[in-house]
Amino acid sequence: MKKTNAYFAILFGISAASAAIPAFAYNGESLAKGAKLTMQDAQSIALAAQPGSIVDSELENEGGGSGLRYSFDIKPESGGTHEVGVDALTGKLLENTVEGANPD
Repeated sequence: MKKTNAYFAILFGISAASAAIPAFAYNGESLAKGAKLTMQDAQSIALAAQPGSIVDSELENEGGGSGLRYSFDIKPESGGTHEVGVDALTGKLLENTVEGANPD
């Protein structure tokens, strides 16, 4: 009986700990095999162009550049939201614009 209780205590501890680990998946992660840059590389480029906090990120097929881009919504300290696009193959900055009233 004591072994069973210890087993459940360990199992519960593992379950609780795994619930606290944030998910690292992002929208478009299935496209990552076609990218030469990692999400972290692209984030560094985006934050160098527009400092702030990334509130959304995705990898998408979109016109311009190589056609594969990382897109980030970044909130600068001054307010508002900027959409920053980084080419997933070249690392080139494709977009750094203030997001309008109807974000996509």
